[in-house]
Amino acid sequence: MIVVTGATGHLGNNLVRALVKRNYRLRCMVLTGESLEPLQGLDVEVVEGDVRDIESLYKAFDGADIVFHLASIISLLPGNNELLEEVNVRGARNVAEACLTTGVRRLVYTSSIHALVEPPMGQVIDESMPCDPEHISMAYSKSKAKATLEVLDVIGKGLDGVIVMPTGVIGPYDFKPSATGQMLLDYAAGKIPVRIGGGYDFVDVRDVAEGQILVAEKGRTGEKYILSGEWMSVDDILQEVSNATKAPLPRWKIPAALASAVALMITSYCMVTGAKVLINHDSVSTLRGNSLISSEKARSELGYTSRPIRQTIRDTLDWFGERGWLKTR
Repeated sequence: MIVVTGATGHLGNNLVRALVKRNYRLRCMVLTGESLEPLQGLDVEVVEGDVRDIESLYKAFDGADIVFHLASIISLLPGNNELLEEVNVRGARNVAEACLTTGVRRLVYTSSIHALVEPPMGQVIDESMPCDPEHISMAYSKSKAKATLEVLDVIGKGLDGVIVMPTGVIGPYDFKPSATGQMLLDYAAGKIPVRIGGGYDFVDVRDVAEGQILVAEKGRTGEKYILSGEWMSVDDILQEVSNATKAPLPRWKIPAALASAVALMITSYCMVTGAKVLINHDSVSTLRGNSLISSEKARSELGYTSRPIRQTIRDTLDWFGERGWLKTR
């Protein structure tokens, strides 16, 4: 029996699909009242649970051989620090403790590349970088660093656990959709008239799902594995959207020096109106920061591979189009 927390999320439902194809017996843990659309048509058992409620975890993990822990809060809004602490940090600790208590054979915890302290520009980011919350400024990233340390602490007490660290996840079956997916939709629809400089290491969500399974099968206890794809500039991403949808490219480009100020104004607007935050000061910093990321450890030890992101973008847009979400100007 395999249990997946956060099973309805973007990465979660892609992992579930990959596991279903392998004919694993699956139990998907979801929040009460959560939409089950991402799991529709999949042969899985669904149970309700909350990472903040350890008793619900005992029930969900009963009889489980492997637990994939993906449930977390991804927030670009300021002021959500307590929720990030409750769900991402204490929730991860609860999951790890529940795995140890119920006799789960292996835990695969999905952390983030942002849980690692970013080295100076030009220095390769790999698993040797420390998870030190005191040297990480972004609230979400700090929470994932803390959570990683909590899981490692329980591993030190006897839990067989492994940690995966994806980069910028993008791809199909993006039901909510994610901030990156929504940005593709908005650019295609002409809702974002400007572009910003920079770029990042993006990875196909399906490749991350396959990587998680490889980690479960071959990963070494207590180790971290970065699952990355390839660096791509914002301009190149928009060009791919334009090529696929015939939407014209935004005419104006915001200089890097002004991008953070503009992002701050956008965040303030979203806080007032309730609109979804797609970019903030932290994400602008990420686009301008060190993206020299290596997944050589996962590739050499596990046989991990990743596909070209240009194909991923087209697959994602095709999936949005099939659902009738892709509106072009």
